[in-house]
Amino acid sequence: MRLNKIIIAILLLSISLFAKVNIVVTVVPQKSFVEKIGGEFVNVDVMVPIGADPHSYEPKPSQMIAISKADIYMKIELEEFEKPWLSKLLAQNRNMKLENSAKNANHMTLKEEEHHDEHHKDESEHHHEGEDPHIWMSPKEVKNIAKNIFNVLSSYDVKHKKSYQENYKKFIKEIDEVDKKVKNILKNIPKNTKMMVFHPAFGYFARDYNLIQFPIEFEGKKPKPKMLAYMIKEAKEEKIRVIITEPEFSDKSAKVIASEVGAKVKAISPLSANWGKNLIDLAEIVASSYDKKL
Repeated sequence: MRLNKIIIAILLLSISLFAKVNIVVTVVPQKSFVEKIGGEFVNVDVMVPIGADPHSYEPKPSQMIAISKADIYMKIELEEFEKPWLSKLLAQNRNMKLENSAKNANHMTLKEEEHHDEHHKDESEHHHEGEDPHIWMSPKEVKNIAKNIFNVLSSYDVKHKKSYQENYKKFIKEIDEVDKKVKNILKNIPKNTKMMVFHPAFGYFARDYNLIQFPIEFEGKKPKPKMLAYMIKEAKEEKIRVIITEPEFSDKSAKVIASEVGAKVKAISPLSANWGKNLIDLAEIVASSYDKKL
């Protein structure tokens, strides 16, 4: 009888030692960051998959099952998805802890590009403001996200804190290496060079590397014909050679502008799992488009 109790105790201890922390995050880049730091001790599920529009995405039944088993939900202040869904997800699992991987982020204001042109003023009916949620497009902000993730994991799962700390340090070095590569790629690009994008998801990248994001649409609203004509005119004046789009959104307006100005359309997803490569690819697109202006 005593032997049975000992065996049961050993089994329970084994389960405790090898049980993973179940975490749910909002977007794919977060999953990558949590796995970099959590390593073998975490299991991560994502709410908004690659290719999905956060504005309209609804969680699938399989994702709700993941929510019911989760220990922690890490939000990133992506209001398009989190505002309508987060309270419902928390109600699904009242034992799930809510943490914020965007805590202490240096958020930018998301607003329309201002043009001091009477034609543009006549066409501009709305001024859009709010916090830009795409903080993971900045190495500086990803360092802060990594710190938040480390703090959450080491607090929740104290027995593996040393492993989390080692992984955190490795990830910080990786972030620095990505930043160094991007700076090297963009070293010959003049300050305030404009990059034309369909959806304004690259503002933090532009901020970090002294570029200007020139978006075609705002809050999912496509430009009206007169505004489109104005953008074609400005794209010609700026000698835009590449328009950056996202697979999560229609690129119809971008292709119209591209065909008029002789530009190429290149797709980059801010929701890519390979965060570092994604930023390096984006830098190469910007650098190659500028080279063609010379």
